[in-house]
Amino acid sequence: MASTYHHRKTCRLCQASKLDLALPLTATPPANAFVPCERLSDQQGVFPLNVYLCSDCGHAQLLDVVDPSVLFRDYVYVSGTSPVFVEHFKNYAENILASFNFGSNAFVVDIGSNDGTFLKFFKERGCRVLGIDPATNIAKQASADGIETWPDFFNAVLAEKIAAQCERAQIITANNVFAHTDEMIGFTKGVQRLLAPEGVFAFEVSYLGDVIEKTLFDTIYHEHLAYHAVTPLQSFLRLHDLEIIDVHRVDSHGGSIRVYSQHVGGPHLKQPSVDAIIDEEKVVGLTSMAAFSKLAAQIDKMKADLSKVLSEIKSASKSIAAFGAPAKATTLMYHFGLDASTIEFIVDDSPLKQGLYSPGLHVPVISADEMYQRAPDYLIILAWNFAEAIMNNHKQFLENGGHFIVPVPEVKVY
Repeated sequence: MASTYHHRKTCRLCQASKLDLALPLTATPPANAFVPCERLSDQQGVFPLNVYLCSDCGHAQLLDVVDPSVLFRDYVYVSGTSPVFVEHFKNYAENILASFNFGSNAFVVDIGSNDGTFLKFFKERGCRVLGIDPATNIAKQASADGIETWPDFFNAVLAEKIAAQCERAQIITANNVFAHTDEMIGFTKGVQRLLAPEGVFAFEVSYLGDVIEKTLFDTIYHEHLAYHAVTPLQSFLRLHDLEIIDVHRVDSHGGSIRVYSQHVGGPHLKQPSVDAIIDEEKVVGLTSMAAFSKLAAQIDKMKADLSKVLSEIKSASKSIAAFGAPAKATTLMYHFGLDASTIEFIVDDSPLKQGLYSPGLHVPVISADEMYQRAPDYLIILAWNFAEAIMNNHKQFLENGGHFIVPVPEVKVY
């Protein structure tokens, strides 16, 4: 296990070495390390899951880094299986094209492009597109589906290769991956080199403000090395000759920020939204240890509330399963002690996960059709950010007498 992770000693953004433990969570295996039946006897290693706060720049981050090839080379998450995300990416692409006048022939590079869902909408508008994703199986399929995708990790060397073989990009995107890289300096230098002089770098990441405000602790897992706030990001990007020109708070993953940036002194006007959100972060003390103490207390309350509900259900001899096997489920299940003795199975719509077993705890993952056959009394919605859509799609489960439990951001039973 020692060879597959390391503990870094410096801040990813400013390289300072004064880092304080802000939020200790239960150690887990990699959040997407699902296993087939024949590997159930394998002992899956767990890795520390602790959030540290840089006292110099205020950046919140994990310091225990799992080898990215373990996390991303054989990936089981694909964007296209979620209608909610497909619509999100469609609107996002239209927003970028409407906000910046690059013309219909713009070159768009998406870093962490997954199955090409996002790039598809740019291609439909006439843009030339290229995806970069280290998951070789998904990259191969995306290319076969018409979205050219290079199976690699993005860095400055790859950026130079893209610029030489293609050209510099008018639009670079990196959605829910700008928090995934341990080497943020190399990553950002690559963006700076690949971005055309008039270009825009747009990225979405889970927002630390939402994590704390809504107790979204289960969005903390080993793939997410960074928990971003705008204040540290602004300083970091400026160190690498990039400047934030606009910020929007969006609903994805329970609460994210969409950040638009350009070369310092670029042609696009800085919007008032940037200073407004930074002022708000200062008022609430977002990058302070006090904010994390509040979060820890909220997590403890949520755990107690859910334990009480589940105990009452078990006492009534009712069965409990779960719906959704996103990465966040691993953190929640480990920290709240939800193993196979509590959850009989997990329902998930992704064929890539069906027939597998959850990381470490080895709860079986099944299809919705099988769920109706087995008819549990209660379903805990682990993919809570899609709770409304899941309950709408499975009204039949409620009509059959079943109940849904939404654990985050507060425990509710339907």
